[in-house]
Amino acid sequence: MVDTSLIQEHMPVVGSDGGRVGTVDHLDGQRIKLTRTDPAAHGVHHFIHVDSIEAIEAGEVRLNRTTAQAQDEWGTSE
Repeated sequence: MVDTSLIQEHMPVVGSDGGRVGTVDHLDGQRIKLTRTDPAAHGVHHFIHVDSIEAIEAGEVRLNRTTAQAQDEWGTSE
C-alpha cells in the first residue's frame, strides 16, 4: 500500500505509460480528486481510487494502469 500522506496538491498524475492523467486537487478519503482545470479533465472533477497508485515519487503520482485505462475508470461523482 502506498503512503497517501505523500500526495500533495498540484502533483501531476501519470499513467504507467507515462501519459498525463491529470493534476491532484486533493485527497478525498480513498480517492484522489483531480483538478477540473487540467486540460485532460475537460472542466470536470474526476476521481482516481488510491488502489490505482503504483508509486509516489519524483514529485508525481504514478498509476498502475495506462492513461487510457485510468480515464476509462475515473469517476465524476462528488
